[in-house]
Amino acid sequence: MSELVSVLHLPRVRGAENRRRTLVACVVSAMLLIVLTVAGLVAHDAAMATDFTRSNLAPCLSHPFGTDWMGRDMLLRTLAGLSTSILIGLAAAGVSAVIALVLGTAAALGGRKVDAAISWLIDLMMGIPHIILLILISYALGKGFIGVTVGVALTHWPSLARVIRAEVLQLKDSTFVAAARRLGASNVHIALRHMLPYVLPQFVVGLILLFPHAILHEAAVTFLGFGLSPEQPAIGIILSEAMSYLSAGMWWLAVFPG
Repeated sequence: MSELVSVLHLPRVRGAENRRRTLVACVVSAMLLIVLTVAGLVAHDAAMATDFTRSNLAPCLSHPFGTDWMGRDMLLRTLAGLSTSILIGLAAAGVSAVIALVLGTAAALGGRKVDAAISWLIDLMMGIPHIILLILISYALGKGFIGVTVGVALTHWPSLARVIRAEVLQLKDSTFVAAARRLGASNVHIALRHMLPYVLPQFVVGLILLFPHAILHEAAVTFLGFGLSPEQPAIGIILSEAMSYLSAGMWWLAVFPG
């Protein structure tokens, strides 16, 4: 009997251990992102400092990532570029996830016409390549931090909006939602009180997945010259500038930031 109880109890123990490991991994990852962001912000001015007497140095103890053609320390420039990318990724992913949550919920609860309009908008957005639409929005807004952030936020919500719409449509026919309607609850009340807790896990997962995707698109647009200004230490700018020096053997300019 005791063996049977232990066997039945084993999945619960493993599930608790997995949850603890996941929580620890999330906390460590968040702390790492915070440390990188703070370090990059602190090193921003030092990353811009030039010293032509130490230009084109290979990685060494004093400069672990080497220096570029202007004598700027590549470790400091990489940290500064990472902090910029993290801030853009967090802001863009957060705004994009909120847009997806609002539109996905509205499509499921707003009736046929609202659902058709939002579904058409989702299909339209997904039919245009992200990078092209992002370049157009960023360029129209004058590029820079604001332009790239708005461009990424406005182009990355459709997939998550479809997932949330499907989840809300399933909940729409549930008994507790039907009971709330009979009691006179409005669509807004039902969405906030009864449906939001159920779609929150999908929302959080979508937000986490949007974060690195936003960073990659920010770096790509900046690499092509339609993102952040050249004087800013961004990863896309660092890699774009390094392209001209790779043929000369300065591999460290691209390897470590990349």
